[in-house]
Amino acid sequence: MLAYVFWHVPRAGVAARDYESLHYAFHDALWQAGVPGLVGLRVYQLRAIPWLAPGDAGYEDWHLIDDSAALDRLNEAAVTQARQLPHDRIAAMAASGTAGLYGLRSGALIDPVVAYWLSKPAGTSYASFDRSMRPFIDGGCCLWGRRMTLGPTPEFCLHAPETVAPPYVSQPVALAVRHSRGPR
Repeated sequence: MLAYVFWHVPRAGVAARDYESLHYAFHDALWQAGVPGLVGLRVYQLRAIPWLAPGDAGYEDWHLIDDSAALDRLNEAAVTQARQLPHDRIAAMAASGTAGLYGLRSGALIDPVVAYWLSKPAGTSYASFDRSMRPFIDGGCCLWGRRMTLGPTPEFCLHAPETVAPPYVSQPVALAVRHSRGPR
């Protein structure tokens, strides 16, 4: 499973209620389109997005897809037909945005409460890193890994159902679910 993750921040002066309403209308239209390979949508509200707008509240959208081919279909569907107007309306209200592509590295998909963004320490092999994360996976977390260095975030995201203490320096981000479609 892959996830196209998009972080975005509303423009100054845009009411959160208006932004969220248009944002959810876009996601509803996208979900109703039945995009082949799109298996879920999740929107989290964040108090701050360290790699985009430190100190500014924003949103993190997880578009769960079967494979990289679905990414092309998602991209096309997002801005065509019945989705173009909802997309353009919400895009006009955004101050900034950036995205990344992540693959589910280990564990099962969960509804996280906290995302721990972290990097593998220099000199640590991927095998050692994966072994060090195994207790968290066994404890109900799942680990996502960035693909092809696409995105401004650290290489890994540990989704946790509760507060945990990862073995490496991390940027914990509390997640507040705002909107969800598909499997949980």
